[in-house]
Amino acid sequence: MNTGILIIAHAPLASALRSGLLHVFPDADQGVMALDVPPSEAPELTQAHAMQMLGQLATYQTLVLTDVFGATPCNIAQKVVDGVRSKLVAGVNLPMLLRTVNYRHEPLDMLISRAMAGGTQSIMQVAVTAPQNQQRKINDQQHHDHSQ
Repeated sequence: MNTGILIIAHAPLASALRSGLLHVFPDADQGVMALDVPPSEAPELTQAHAMQMLGQLATYQTLVLTDVFGATPCNIAQKVVDGVRSKLVAGVNLPMLLRTVNYRHEPLDMLISRAMAGGTQSIMQVAVTAPQNQQRKINDQQHHDHSQ
C-alpha cells in the first residue's frame, strides 16, 4: 500500500518540488500531485481543487505537504485533511519529499516521522573553501591574487 502525496504550496513551488522529485523518482508520477496556489485565486476555489486532487489520488492514505504554516496553502490543507486517512505536514522541502516517496509504503504515522526527519536532517551549514585559499599546483605558471 503506497501513500498518496499532495503538495499544496505557493505558486510555482508545488510544481517545482514535484518536478525535482520526478527527476529522482520518475516512477512516482501517479502517486504525487502538486497544487500551486496563485495569489489571486479565491481560497474556496483552491480548496475545491485540493478536494478534487485528494479524490484523484485514490489511495487508502494521503500525506499532504505544504510550504509555510499559517499561510493560505496550509490553511486550505487544514480544511481538506481528515486526520485519519489524510494528514498534514507543513514546511516541505525537497529532501523531505524525497524521503517521503522513498518510504511511502509505510503506515501514515511512520511516514510523517520519516518526512520530518528527512526535512530537518537535510538542513546544515556547509563549509566552503574559497578558491584563493586553495594551494596552487606546482606546475601552475600563472599567479592570480584577485578575489573571485
